[in-house]
Amino acid sequence: MPEARVIPFDGDGKRAAARARRAAAHGPAEPTGLGAAPEKPPVEEPVHDLADLLAGLGQYAVQELLGGEWERRIAKGLAFLRRRLTGAYEVDEFGFDPDLHQHVLMALLRPLYEKYFRVETRGLENVPDEGGALVVANHSGTLALDALMTQVALLDHHPAHRNLRMLGADLVFQMPFVGELARKSGSTLACNPDAERLLSRGELVGVWPEGFKGIGKPFRERYKLQRFGRGGFVSAALRTRTPIIPCAIVGAEEIYPILANFKILARLLNLPYFPITPTFPWLGPLGVVPLPSKWLIEFGEPIHTDSYEPGAADDPMLVFNLTDQVRETIQHTLYQLLMQRRSVFF
Repeated sequence: MPEARVIPFDGDGKRAAARARRAAAHGPAEPTGLGAAPEKPPVEEPVHDLADLLAGLGQYAVQELLGGEWERRIAKGLAFLRRRLTGAYEVDEFGFDPDLHQHVLMALLRPLYEKYFRVETRGLENVPDEGGALVVANHSGTLALDALMTQVALLDHHPAHRNLRMLGADLVFQMPFVGELARKSGSTLACNPDAERLLSRGELVGVWPEGFKGIGKPFRERYKLQRFGRGGFVSAALRTRTPIIPCAIVGAEEIYPILANFKILARLLNLPYFPITPTFPWLGPLGVVPLPSKWLIEFGEPIHTDSYEPGAADDPMLVFNLTDQVRETIQHTLYQLLMQRRSVFF
């Protein structure tokens, strides 16, 4: 009777074939069985997909950067709260609180400046890095957002990050809450004594000589400068021998186009005007949302006053001529910027 052959099961055959392949690649395998050492776990294959590796590293780097940014923001916030709680901050004689101004008030306005109005600022090299100077600008827009955007431009984008100390009308400081915030942001009354004190201390002072006549004018008169008053800002610059920097702002005229002025209601509310716009008061609170116009702010070459005699501020004709020169410079710059602007909103 012929000798029978032992035919292995299929599973055993596969294991034997696998052992043979490992032996060919790495040498003979260790003996298996009850007394043999257990098989070593298979070694993981190295990563060969470079794209997957780089993608993983990029994602890790982004997470680390975002985490670091948030950590810095939280640290700044906690440091600010610590200063407020411990009183480790300064307020000057005018009520200006630089710590609150830079870290809170300006932080609220930056999205408007950068994303909403997309302000483009030019001529910052004409604003001195230090010392007193008087910025004189046109005024428009129903609400004084043009003054606030000028503040952001000088604090964030000027090489010396200068604070603009604005001169405001009496009504601003008579309003509850608004007047207190105006003081803390560095504003003060638009009067010669305050302006001269700030300029003499080397501060950068901002003035909008058109006043309520500028921000309350109808839309049909947009970019046509109103009268600049009696030139009090010029006499302040002459007495302190500080330069005057003309500033032209394009874009603020379109945020609240004034179609009419409800004068009767304005008198009842003791306001200089009560604007009627395409959205206000028809849309209620939504009518207060400004239109997203494209802004341009340009600082012109300074008009120096240190070459005049000490008593030049008392010469009415000289004050009038300098006032007219500043006004004409701003008006001419406005026309140039309007010609360069491609669209109201782009």
